[in-house]
Amino acid sequence: MKYSESQVVDETRKFFCEVYAWMFLGLVISGVTAYVVSGDPDLYKPIIFNGYMFKGLLIGELLLVFGLVWMAERISAGTAILLFLLYCFSIGLTLSVIFLVYTIESIGQMFFVSALMFGVMSIYGFYTKTDLTHIGQVLIMGLFGLIIAGITNMILNNATLDWILSIVGVVTFTGLTAYDTQKIRQLNKIGNAGTEEDTKEAILGALNLYLDYVNLFLKLLRLFGKRKS
Repeated sequence: MKYSESQVVDETRKFFCEVYAWMFLGLVISGVTAYVVSGDPDLYKPIIFNGYMFKGLLIGELLLVFGLVWMAERISAGTAILLFLLYCFSIGLTLSVIFLVYTIESIGQMFFVSALMFGVMSIYGFYTKTDLTHIGQVLIMGLFGLIIAGITNMILNNATLDWILSIVGVVTFTGLTAYDTQKIRQLNKIGNAGTEEDTKEAILGALNLYLDYVNLFLKLLRLFGKRKS
């Protein structure tokens, strides 16, 4: 079935509104959770000072992400939403540490800077006619390199390497924001608006952009955030 250009534009706009709405809700859940937990020692101490619990949360977050991506076609839209929101909540638990390490002013500043950079690159990815596939593949390879180097530096604990990785991370996640936006637009299926498939597509798109934004924010905070004295 052929769709008119106006139908394609209208459905694409509505789809991205849904994607950004889910992403925004995820960020709110993570931010509120992190802020509330950081204000109560009874909540953050078991998470931050218990190595097993903290590692367990990290493993759980990875399982939630991979589970959501791999099982997206086999689960219902409601389950996909639940997994996404649960993931955002768990991220909020682990992010509570930033409120203990950095001043609230610098967190707010980096949040704003991240939002500005994310917005510019997402708009670029949405409207550009340039195929970002090749650049995206390079950035994904760089992402894997960042993960491996980051795990290695957990053992080495090298401050210089950590600084370099943060700079590379800012570049990587800035570029991935544009690439993921373009990919989400290309993969969106026209004609299934309002269906469970459409909702799951929006959730997966929101997850990708959520990860780009959170990681960009954390890298900028690591580079420019002001630590509490």
